[in-house]
Amino acid sequence: MAKSFRANRINPDKFHRSQLGFYCILVPLCFIMLIPIVFTFSQAFKTLGELYQFPPTIIVQRPTLDNFRMLFAAGNLSVIPISRYVVNSIIVSTSTVVLALLMTVTGGYVLSKKKYPIIGTLFKVNQFALMFVPIAVMIPRYLLVSQIGIMDTYWAHILPMLAMPVAMFLMKQFIDQIPDVLIEAAKIDGAGDFYIVRKIIIPLSKPALATVGILTFQLVWADTTTSSLFITDEVLRTISHFFAAVSSNNAVAAAGISAAAGLVLFLPNLIIFIFMQSKVMSTMSHSGIK
Repeated sequence: MAKSFRANRINPDKFHRSQLGFYCILVPLCFIMLIPIVFTFSQAFKTLGELYQFPPTIIVQRPTLDNFRMLFAAGNLSVIPISRYVVNSIIVSTSTVVLALLMTVTGGYVLSKKKYPIIGTLFKVNQFALMFVPIAVMIPRYLLVSQIGIMDTYWAHILPMLAMPVAMFLMKQFIDQIPDVLIEAAKIDGAGDFYIVRKIIIPLSKPALATVGILTFQLVWADTTTSSLFITDEVLRTISHFFAAVSSNNAVAAAGISAAAGLVLFLPNLIIFIFMQSKVMSTMSHSGIK
């Protein structure tokens, strides 16, 4: 009977013929979802004639590296070396991800495990903030950055990106799954809040931390508005802004340069997600997002 039970479970340990129905649905869906990725790669290697072809093709017919040559040739003509833009992006992305993780894990712990009267109101404010797209708060953000005096600094890139309501929501919902008895036992042993966060919350929230890290990196790595609005010193601008500027210089060649730049910006996101996708799935299954 036990053997029969294992064979008929919804998710058997080994392949079972009952799974064929799922694969018949999932495999075609997998190919459909791969189309944008394949298209992104193909666009970068298409000739200008193929890029302007109608109807467009998904798979490149005559691969070429000319788009990448034009992209990096434009970088060599720039007053600021392209390596400087890359370094700026690395500094901004790394700093923002680290600070965002610290803020979300501590904020999520407070929202989840503390019983202050204002906690419920703060969480509702965070949920309300989910409705606003970044462009809707661009003017208040500009005024705030200007008034606190961080224009033309790395902080103009970093601080505005730390306010991520979706990251706080995911972290709070994930920490809700951690039993309160663990927190109470640590407090009985004399542990403070920072010790609890460091020794209990962070180790048990690694999937949520990985998800927040991915979301933050994707937001910061591809951001162009910060360099455009808050930075006037070219030395402090990022690689995404440089690619956007180069792509808009020549209306005809811009299509090829833009395709190559899009692939260069897309690859770090793809690599990070491939290595951490299991963490993301675990977070979504424990945070109320199905």
